[in-house]
Amino acid sequence: MFKSLPIQLVQEDTDDLIQMINPEQESDLKPEDLPGEIPILPIKNTVLFPGVVIPITVGRQKSIKLVKKAYQGNRIIGVVAQKNPQAEEPTIDDLYRTGTVARIIKMLVLPDGNTTIIIQGKNRFSIREFVQEDPFLSASIDLLTEPALNIESKEAKALVQSLKDAALKILKLNPEIPQEAQIALDNISSMSFLVHFLSSNLNVEVADKQKILETQNLIDRGTLLLQFMLKDIQMLEIKHEIQKKVHTDIDQQQRDYFLRQQIKVLQDELGYDGPDKEVEKLRKRAEGKKWPKSVKEHFNKELDKLLRINPMAAEYPVAMNYIEFMLDLPWSEFTQDDFDLKRAKKILDHDHFGLEKVKTRILEYLAVLKLKQDMRGPILCLYGPPGVGKTSLGRSIAKALQRKYVRMSLGGVHDEAEIRGHRKTYV
Repeated sequence: MFKSLPIQLVQEDTDDLIQMINPEQESDLKPEDLPGEIPILPIKNTVLFPGVVIPITVGRQKSIKLVKKAYQGNRIIGVVAQKNPQAEEPTIDDLYRTGTVARIIKMLVLPDGNTTIIIQGKNRFSIREFVQEDPFLSASIDLLTEPALNIESKEAKALVQSLKDAALKILKLNPEIPQEAQIALDNISSMSFLVHFLSSNLNVEVADKQKILETQNLIDRGTLLLQFMLKDIQMLEIKHEIQKKVHTDIDQQQRDYFLRQQIKVLQDELGYDGPDKEVEKLRKRAEGKKWPKSVKEHFNKELDKLLRINPMAAEYPVAMNYIEFMLDLPWSEFTQDDFDLKRAKKILDHDHFGLEKVKTRILEYLAVLKLKQDMRGPILCLYGPPGVGKTSLGRSIAKALQRKYVRMSLGGVHDEAEIRGHRKTYV
């Protein structure tokens, strides 16, 4: 990802105007143009490349002394990146040994005491030896010459085109970069300046930029730069894809929300009860239930879950049926049994003629329940072919005990064991 592209500026010696120039028109420095020693300016969080113009804010006392003295002289300094950007007073060991000779174009003293300089990179150099540390760093250097390169070769042309294509793709994927960047790229014809310009603005670690600067051959330098750019393109594409998915999900949620709101308004106009009103009715029905605290908490949890489900979803009627079933169950509601055996015998004789053995067995069963005063007991099972009176006997027993009679079909159940311990649970 590219940073904000710097403005290429230069100050004429005759006046204070700052004019735009083409850095490719600036001639490189020669060894005879340099003194035996040059001041070394440490910078952090960036690397200066030849031909590139960048502003630097100078706040350290040593750096301010260096800049002021150089500005009064030939304005030539050596710019070297720090290995550790956290070091406020970097020593010799905190600096890389390869940097860029730069010319100070403009110096501005700010009201807060800091000094801002605009510098342009000229040549790459390697430090031969540090000769002083106070009042600022100075070193003897060796200029690094560029090996001869045939810019008309197929390899060079392919590399330039690949770098421009990668840069344009990054510009397309990153909307934060201004459109003027594409104009700047189109106007660059020098391969060396293209490599240095893109390297300076590529958003990678300082160590990676330093690695590009230290690469001797321009083709190898551009190839390494292209590798970093392709990695950046992959990250931008992944980021773009994630943002697209998130944006699609949000759009779908908003669409569903607006549709539900419209359905709600239409239901209100037509007098239909929407999901919210149905839930409120269920909640009011639950207020009269005498269920345990744990059951009440579970019911409210299921009710809140129902509100979050789309009424058009397949699980909505399932959740609604479960809640209504919980409300229909007779929680803590029961009738008091009437164990009047004489009354029971009278009802059985009145409802059924004959069946003496069956009626006697039923009365024995009721007598045991009366003595135990406990509803736990064996299940009374009536069996026989259709039409012999099984259902009517059950209705007479409920009438004798003054219970409510419920007929439930258990088709497919083979014996009592399946009723007592069926492997499936029905709630």
